[in-house]
This record gives sequence, structure tokens and C-alpha cells, in this order.
Amino acid sequence: MNQATRDVLGHYHLSGPQTEADILSLAEGILLRRLERLGWLTDPKASADFLRARLGNLEHEEFHAVWLDNRHGILGVQHLFTGTVDGCSVYPREVLRHALRIGAAAVIFAHNHPSGSVEPSAADRAITIRLRDALTLVDIRVLDHLVVGASGTTSLAQRGWI
Repeated sequence: MNQATRDVLGHYHLSGPQTEADILSLAEGILLRRLERLGWLTDPKASADFLRARLGNLEHEEFHAVWLDNRHGILGVQHLFTGTVDGCSVYPREVLRHALRIGAAAVIFAHNHPSGSVEPSAADRAITIRLRDALTLVDIRVLDHLVVGASGTTSLAQRGWI
């Protein structure tokens, strides 16, 4: 653990030995509170930081959604699917069901690559298009799909793939 991390954790008055999971959970909570204070997502870096803290160090793939209202206010953050070390099945029907249940107008998807690589695969691009097409039918916008690794994130929207 580097000095900057110890300084931040010291600010939160942690006592006793902390596991990596405890520290990551704390970081996720801090970033979620920051997003909630903003009230809506207008800063792609804030959402990327939050999702990296949430997914970046997992040893298996997970697929998550940040559900948003018309003004990009956060309605909820949801873990939708769990996979293995090298893949995760994503079902558009289930995603659509969750989106309608929460009343979303927009969504940011994210999933992690346990390998650490943040380069989107052909399968990542294909499921993004399938999800975009399915959600467009009910007027829900897919704003982004982030591929998350321990070292960073890649935005499919920034690459023009959404």
C-alpha cells in the first residue's frame, strides 16, 4: 500500500488490519457518495472511477448497470450478471426487464476483464449493440459501456461504438 493510500485511509480512521476487499468496499462507498452528491452523471471520469473501484479487482467477470433518469440522475447501480474468469453471459431480455422495473431513461453499462486488459473484445462490441438496439425500442438510451480493469477503463462511446 503506497503512502497516498495510507493517507486517504487514515482520514477515514480505519483501525486494525484491513483486507483488500474492505479497502475496495470503502473506496466504492466513497465514490458512490461522491456521485450521489453530484446528483446526476455529467462527468464521465466520476462514473469511470466509481465503476473501476467496484469492478476493477474482481477475479471473475461481472456485468453492471448504472440506471439513470431523463436528466442523468442516478436511479440505481445494479449488478446484473456474474461470469467466469474469461466471460460473462448477458441476456438483453433480463436487462430490459430491470430497466423497465426501475423506470430508467438511460443507462451506463460496465463489465470487468479480470485479465486487466481494458481492450473491448468483439463480443463486448456485439452485446453493446444488441443491448442498445433492444433498449432503443422502449426509448432507453445507452450512454456508454465501460470495460474495466485494475489499471483503468475504456469507453465504447468514446470510441464511437455506441
